[in-house]
Amino acid sequence: MDAFNNLIVRVVQLMPKPVVGFFSKKYIAGETLQDAVDFVKKLNAKGIYATMDVLGESVANKSESIKCKNEALEVLEAIEKNKLMANLSIKPTQMGLAIDEQFAYEQILELVKKAAEYKNFVRIDMEDSPFTDKTINLYKRIYTDYKNVGVVIQSYMRRSFDDVVALNKIGTNYRLCKGIYVEPVAIAYKGKQEVRDNYLKILDQMFKDGNYVGIATHDKPLIDSAYTRIKEQNIAKDKFEFQMLLGVREDLRDKINSDGYKIRIYVPFGKDWYAYSVRRLKENPSVAGTIAKSFLTFGRR
Repeated sequence: MDAFNNLIVRVVQLMPKPVVGFFSKKYIAGETLQDAVDFVKKLNAKGIYATMDVLGESVANKSESIKCKNEALEVLEAIEKNKLMANLSIKPTQMGLAIDEQFAYEQILELVKKAAEYKNFVRIDMEDSPFTDKTINLYKRIYTDYKNVGVVIQSYMRRSFDDVVALNKIGTNYRLCKGIYVEPVAIAYKGKQEVRDNYLKILDQMFKDGNYVGIATHDKPLIDSAYTRIKEQNIAKDKFEFQMLLGVREDLRDKINSDGYKIRIYVPFGKDWYAYSVRRLKENPSVAGTIAKSFLTFGRR
């Protein structure tokens, strides 16, 4: 079955974009901000929170980056206007980190300031390893003056536990995920279990030091382990939440919600959906396989 699903992912990448769009609908709220707002309203009606993201990563110049920043400002304004239970996620390279670090800092600072006016929050995503130090340094600069900002830690990176030990000292708010970028074995764990083990080691340290953490995973063994820790350590509900991607393991999403834990869904939207969709399908090839089988059997119904 895994071989079939992985084959489907490889085939999908050779298909025209409209066909890839068929496979990716599960992961994307739509192309417009209004699409995303409408989708978040549906989640909120179920008591589920969201983090909204305008799709796109590295940009070619400052003009493109400023456009991305302005789109992110529109997201914050829409959240405020519609009283959504949502915050903002941003990619640092989208804000110009690969172009000029000071420029990216100023761009993201503007977003964090606007979010502070609305009593909202900005999550700075973590990208691939060339940007790890730059992202953490940028986060720390902003956090010095504004506390409504957080960062992402990836458990497959060998350095992550040490990063967390240091960042815990300033009260960092985290999203903890496994990580999906392709990295060399010298700096990243490759085995499924060693990534899980490091995830739980990091989570334990975050809980121990009293930091807020978004437990971002669709891995049921990790979710079960987090449940156990929360109950055994009597972790207060205002110190954590669970987080998931749009369209992935909705059964687990609904169970976490019904169990009375806060759950936040990553809601991406925008015209730059192609690269994101291919990454999601690579990460979850079973989804591509399920959709493909449904497509192939549609005519027999």
